[in-house]
Amino acid sequence: MVLIKICGITNLEDARVAVAAGADALGFNFYRRSSRFIEPEKARAIIENFREDVLCVGVFVNEERPEDVESIAIDVGIKAVQLHGDESITYCRALRNFFVIKALRVHEDFMPECVSEYDVDAVLLDAFDKKARGGTGKRVDWNIARRVRDLVPKLFLAGGLSPENISEAIEQVEPYAVDACSHLEISAGRKDHEKVRAFIAAARKAAG
Repeated sequence: MVLIKICGITNLEDARVAVAAGADALGFNFYRRSSRFIEPEKARAIIENFREDVLCVGVFVNEERPEDVESIAIDVGIKAVQLHGDESITYCRALRNFFVIKALRVHEDFMPECVSEYDVDAVLLDAFDKKARGGTGKRVDWNIARRVRDLVPKLFLAGGLSPENISEAIEQVEPYAVDACSHLEISAGRKDHEKVRAFIAAARKAAG
């Protein structure tokens, strides 16, 4: 079984469609510079509808202190945090009370062995982009992802995943989880419900 995460949730309708289609996790972006940013209060109102059904993940980018992440996470009611910036190993360890997902962006000089340095629950691989932290639609090199998978407790595969390529991605990488966002949207922060359903159905079929 592969865990399916739909990221960039900004409204209740999109969340309901994703959960009804079989999503295991929903991602809420608390990075203010993101086009998919959601105010914590709004996220909390959405999460209250699904807390017992799915894993709700807060996405953070370079918050000044881990205590700031913890404060938002507790206030919103999430048990998992995704650190999508340049957070240090020590920073990650300070959030051990949560399920910690450290996102790493795969650039041309990326060394798979570097993932072993992080004492976290899971590592997420995303494509590198100079202008954005995730949600770019760019694809990760799946050969690198496969190597990383054997070096971490749990691998979340992100980066350009779509209904059209998710089956091949799961077959090649065999990740613990898949994470999709931009290829399931009408516009940033607004999901295409048919694509969400198609993605989840294809992922379920591929995972057997």
